Amino acid sequence: MVAIPLAHISWAIADNADRKACDRFFIDTFGAEIAFEMLVTPEAQAMGLDREESLMMIGDTMIIPIAPAGAGAREGAPIGDMLRRSAAPGRWLGLALKTASLPDADAWFSARGFKLHYDPGMEAHYFLIGRKQALGVRIEIIKQDLPNDPRRDPQWRPDKWRDVHPLGIEGLQGIGVSAPSLDAARAVFAEAFAWPEIGTRDLPGDGAQCVAFAMGDTVIEAMAGDDGTAVARHSREIQGIYCLTFKVKSAQAAAEYLRGRGLTLIGDVASRFAIAPEEAQGRLIYFTEQTVPGYPPPGSRLGEPARFPAPGAA
Repeated sequence: MVAIPLAHISWAIADNADRKACDRFFIDTFGAEIAFEMLVTPEAQAMGLDREESLMMIGDTMIIPIAPAGAGAREGAPIGDMLRRSAAPGRWLGLALKTASLPDADAWFSARGFKLHYDPGMEAHYFLIGRKQALGVRIEIIKQDLPNDPRRDPQWRPDKWRDVHPLGIEGLQGIGVSAPSLDAARAVFAEAFAWPEIGTRDLPGDGAQCVAFAMGDTVIEAMAGDDGTAVARHSREIQGIYCLTFKVKSAQAAAEYLRGRGLTLIGDVASRFAIAPEEAQGRLIYFTEQTVPGYPPPGSRLGEPARFPAPGAA
């Protein structure tokens, strides 16, 4: 197994005018902090910048809402069109995973049959694994450091999200991915990506079964839902990332805080609950205080990027 740490999770916003409201929701509700904001200044526009985005920290998890801007605001702009296509409710853009060597990562994934895509001019920084190769999850393997990423500072700690903020977030527990079946998920994540299977469990609130895979410092939870459930519809109509689940210190305290902000909660506070997606930027974000056997402890290990075996290594 090669343990690949999570660099960020991103999603698209169709209209850049809505991006600030999205940022404000996460700042006000989650205590998110903006590590870096990429804006279309006159200089950046002259260089063809095609999007705006905020690199936001929630504990040690970086989330990035991205909207077309500048050159990307025009119909027919490749990045802008991709973001507009990807901006439907319930759809996430994808994951970025960190490696120490892009050539070694390329060789490893290529040897396992993956078709890799490099954006022109970015060959030294990242490559992409398209959605169709990962149950609808767009995966970016990156070498470059993210601008102002606080996790690169050995002195940085995310403890205040656990100890001070009312949500009491200890870290990201898992990334839920909708799947047509558990066997289909195993074929992708266990066989193609070589991520060890941790185990299976039922998620009664979702009408689904879940099979979990150890990606690195977090877990992919592939969820196959009963006919007519939201998970099954997501797998059929949207695909890819279905939800995030944050581990919190106290589910009851987190629920009381969210209700106090006027937010509607779904699910069972005693096990796993979420903000209603229509009140959470169209995404499904769960909270739980339960520890799942076999899962890694919440916490980024971005300082230890994946080291793939060099080609020809024993």
